[in-house]
Formats: sequence, structure tokens, C-alpha cells
Amino acid sequence: MSNEFKGKTAVISGAAGGIGLALAHALAEQGMNIVMGDIDAVTLAEASETLKEKGHNVVTCPLDVTDYTQWESIVAKAKDTFGKIHMVVNNAGVGGTPGKIEDTEHATWRWVMDVNVMGVLYGAQACVPAIKEHGEGGWILNVASMAGMMGMPYAAAYCASKAAVVSMTESWIPELQPHNIHVSVLCPAFVKTRIHESHRNRQEKYAVAKEKRISKEKLKAGAQAAATAVESGIPVSMLAERVIEALRSNQTYIYSHPNYRKVTSGRSKAIDMAFIDAEQSPVVGHLINDDIITF
Repeated sequence: MSNEFKGKTAVISGAAGGIGLALAHALAEQGMNIVMGDIDAVTLAEASETLKEKGHNVVTCPLDVTDYTQWESIVAKAKDTFGKIHMVVNNAGVGGTPGKIEDTEHATWRWVMDVNVMGVLYGAQACVPAIKEHGEGGWILNVASMAGMMGMPYAAAYCASKAAVVSMTESWIPELQPHNIHVSVLCPAFVKTRIHESHRNRQEKYAVAKEKRISKEKLKAGAQAAATAVESGIPVSMLAERVIEALRSNQTYIYSHPNYRKVTSGRSKAIDMAFIDAEQSPVVGHLINDDIITF
């Protein structure tokens, strides 16, 4: 079997642990050069050693994905070290704070959206020109979640951010196809990571004013529920293996839990029924014969 990954370079955000680190190992095993970025410099250094000990080609770079200048730095380091970039894995993400609509902290929403959405945009903006310039094609892998395919009560910020990542992916597919850059979105259900401990790396600029903070009791209850769900998930190594499999077959949507098909099928059916209702509407039903406008 030919190995389309061998000798090529991948830039991975949030690579110090969890899904990011598992993908770093999996892609390195395929022969890729790995450029690891993370906001936690200490853990990043430790994580990179686990790859170097296996003889893999690895470099690290501090990376707060909400700071575009740091993305520029990691791209420059990747090119200086390995010459070219072929893949960006926009993995860094945070879970936010579960809670009711009226309890949601505005600063928390900004934090979640900046990391989970703007971080993906910045990663693409910084890496796509570098992938285009050598003309060999490549990959963008955006890490979303099943939460991007379904709403979940008390997790609106996280779900909204991951739905945005799915939509960004779908928008970039036709744009980058002429450049032989394949764009995929990873939508796993629960995986054993530390996303429920995202606050450990929360930047100061997203601090919540004391008078607006959610009570410790509510925070504790939300954190316990999130921890229980995450700890019931599949191992990150299994997810990484699934990603390699899906990238080889050029999947756009990469799923890890086939049992969730019933959820997306239900959503699709509801959407289809809503279109049937529109077709039967005396107000807009006549538009059924109009052309569909695409770009």
C-alpha cells in the first residue's frame, strides 16, 4: 500500500495531550514530520519527548490559537525546519462552562468562540498559503464534535462553536479542491481527554469579573457531569486510528461513534419535513421551481 503521508509535514494545535497528541503519534507513525503547538509549554515539551524517543521528526512551538502572530511563528518554524507544510490539524479546543442560558458568562462565550472558531480560522489562514505554494496538495483536518451536529442542553457555547467548525469545513471544501487540498471535519462523540478541565489553560483576557461569575456550586455540578461523560469515552488512540483510516479514504465527515447516526438521521428527517411544510405554504410554496443559487 502506498503511503501518501510519508515524508510530509503536519502542524497540529493543542498537541500536548488528548486528541492532538494521539494524532501526532499516529501521523508520525505514518512517516510524517510533526510540528506540535500548544499553550501549555511544559506539557508540550514532555509530550514531544514521547515522539522523539521513538525516533520521529518533531519540533515544538508555543501556540495560543487565539493569537494570529503565534500561528505565523509556528508556520515559519515548520518551514524553516522541514521546508514545506502539507497538513494542518486544527485541534485545540475548550469546553466552556455548562450552564443555563441566564447563567452563561459572556467572557466564557468569547473564550469558547475565540479558541474553537477563530483558532480554526487562524490555523487555516496561516497554513493554507504554505500548503498551496508547493503545489503538492495536502490536508486540513478540523476537529469539531458530535456537538456540532446536535444541540445539547446547557452547552450552547460549545455546540455553537463546533457547528461553526462544521460549516467552515463545508465552505472550504469547494474553495480548496482545485488546489488538491482535502478538507475534513472530525466529529467524535465522547473521547477520554481533559477537555472538561479546559479552564486550566484559560487566558487572562477571558477572565470573568468577580460579580459576574457563576457560583462555585453550579460550576462544580457542571464539571462533574462533564467529567463523567468524558471519562466514559473511547481512548484517544482509537480515535487517531480512525482518523488515519478516514483520511486515506478521503472522508469529509469523520465519525467515531456509528451509534449516533440515529441522532443525525432524526435531525435530517426534521429538516426534510420542514421543507415539505414550506412547499405546501401558500406564502412561499411557489419558490419550489426557482433555481438554487450557489457560488
